[in-house]
Amino acid sequence: MASPHRVLLSLLSITLFSFSISPVSSQHEHPLDPLTPVEFSLIRDAVKRSYGASGENVTFQYVGLDEPDKSLVHSWMSSQASKKPPPRRASVVVRLHGQTHELVVDLSSHQPSIVSKEVYHGHGFPMLTMEEQTAAIELPRTHDEFIQSIKNRGLDMSSVVCSTFSVGWYGELRSRRVVKVLAFYTNGTVNFYMRPIEGIVVVVDLELMKIVKYHDRFATTVPTAEDTEYRLEKQNPPFGPHLKGAAIVQPHGLGFDIKGHTISWANWKFHLGFDVRVGPIISLASIYDLEKDKYRQVLYRAYVSEVFVPYMDPTEEWYYKTYFDSGEFGFGLSAVSLQPRVDCPDNAVFMDGFYAGQDGTPVKITNVTCVFEKYAGNIMWRHTEVGIPDVTIREVRSDVSLVVRSVSTVGNYDYILDWEFKPSGAIKFEVGLTGILEVKAVNYTHASQIKEDEYGTMVGANTIATHHDHFLTYHLDLDVDGAPNSFVKTNLITKPVAEEGVPRKSYWTVSSKTARTESEAQLHLGLEPCDLIVVNPNKQTKVGNNVGYRLIPGPIASPILFRDDYPQIRAAFTNNNLWVTPYNKSEKWASGRYVDQSRGDDTLAVWTKRNRKIENEDIVLWYTLGFHHVPYQEDFPIMPTLSGGFELRPTNFFDRNPVLKTKSPEPVILSCKP
Repeated sequence: MASPHRVLLSLLSITLFSFSISPVSSQHEHPLDPLTPVEFSLIRDAVKRSYGASGENVTFQYVGLDEPDKSLVHSWMSSQASKKPPPRRASVVVRLHGQTHELVVDLSSHQPSIVSKEVYHGHGFPMLTMEEQTAAIELPRTHDEFIQSIKNRGLDMSSVVCSTFSVGWYGELRSRRVVKVLAFYTNGTVNFYMRPIEGIVVVVDLELMKIVKYHDRFATTVPTAEDTEYRLEKQNPPFGPHLKGAAIVQPHGLGFDIKGHTISWANWKFHLGFDVRVGPIISLASIYDLEKDKYRQVLYRAYVSEVFVPYMDPTEEWYYKTYFDSGEFGFGLSAVSLQPRVDCPDNAVFMDGFYAGQDGTPVKITNVTCVFEKYAGNIMWRHTEVGIPDVTIREVRSDVSLVVRSVSTVGNYDYILDWEFKPSGAIKFEVGLTGILEVKAVNYTHASQIKEDEYGTMVGANTIATHHDHFLTYHLDLDVDGAPNSFVKTNLITKPVAEEGVPRKSYWTVSSKTARTESEAQLHLGLEPCDLIVVNPNKQTKVGNNVGYRLIPGPIASPILFRDDYPQIRAAFTNNNLWVTPYNKSEKWASGRYVDQSRGDDTLAVWTKRNRKIENEDIVLWYTLGFHHVPYQEDFPIMPTLSGGFELRPTNFFDRNPVLKTKSPEPVILSCKP
């Protein structure tokens, strides 16, 4: 571990293998630690016991940590040696007899018990489980109409695979808990998403676990398997472009330390958790201030709250495809095991994740996150000075950062999530989109044959890749040097030059406004330049500026659907690029608690209608990172990673450059002995 008193970025021993960390007990060093396998089992037993004879019929839709109140966490942090952690509780959502039950399980006692139990009567349903989706996709195989439809198309049933799709909400007064099941064809490729079997729609009732509707409206040509394979062993020469390997060498050991779920590196310290709905959670990020000789708070809690993916084909077979990848399918549930040396470099340390299966038993995702130091050849800061006679001054510091990475594969798409901590105090958030396009089969074989809108791009014969969006809404609970913060928008304003005799006609200056209530902080970013700053009005630098952090947005992409379109009603939290709310422990998920077939009545956009006070309060930023995706042939048959992101950067937080005294890592010289 690098000393916090000297921000030295040291490289460590040659890493020829990867490390993996996995929690195995219910003992906790930190109140924000994710639930362990032991705890999941205890929760399962307590819930089933509380329902008596009906307990065997309970299905677990969500089990996660019931986060302690922030005040209790801070109190524990300030005196860890003398205080017990806050009471350990779990938030549980189960289904029983067609109803949604919300429970809180107390894990602090010798025998965990239910301390709260309510039946939910509102709109929407809980997150889909992996088990019920697996059961649903097996049903068509024994359904006579489906078997006949496949036979009519001259296809081999043994090469047919199915997948589940959420159905959304389109004004229905009553809803059943259903999914649609669509069919695809393999027969020569594993890339079945590129071979959809159009015209067949199967509706499955998840409570009854049976097919309740079946349609076979038309048939089209199934796209060929040719050129759809992406597995390396299925590729034919020539190969290229050819890339040469590089070794990551760290002779002095790892530059970071992991104790439980707390990670310390250079001048940063933070907690890394995991949740079945949102995936990785960064908490209690603080940075060591060399001049003040102490750690200072930056970020209390951050995660991807929701991912909204609407497709732009309004036809009968496609209109409902408007997915909420976290609230419906689970970003954590969809997280995959990372492959050492490919998903993450040689010097990565891996951590496992756990969630509760449908029957409540713990399920392990090996290597669900990785942590590594990134040496990308970047420059931390530099200057060359030749203005002094007979002297050339050249000062350069090489940059190193710490990356936390995870990957969630939600159906056809893979999302690469990076959280990058920099010694300068910046935190960069990046998402990489890759995987497989969602396509529809058509009878066209050449773009010249298309005479009307097909809502996408022809990427192969008989294959249209549909236009769509990706909107990732981040929950960013900043505590900049403490919890009471304010949000300041600093506009850059053009002004005329008033001074006579000066040939310049214009200049720009800044005009800052502090948002007093939620409505004043709702921003639709665009052409007007501005800085978006969270300040602590109670803390100043030596020269009198309020300490702060600013959000530097990435490329701006906003929804362009009608506001009264049903998918956009449900996803109204994306209507603004930025929202600011007062901290509320219950306001965790921008899309609401129950997103499957939700009606938009429990979202960030609804919460903020109260127009609560946010000046000099404990506040939360909600920032939406967006992509409008018009597919192109380079995205076929598998898409090269498309990346975007944003940054949190110190803004008068330090009295001067915090990495002024940082030394570049010492060069590592490798010698090859005969």
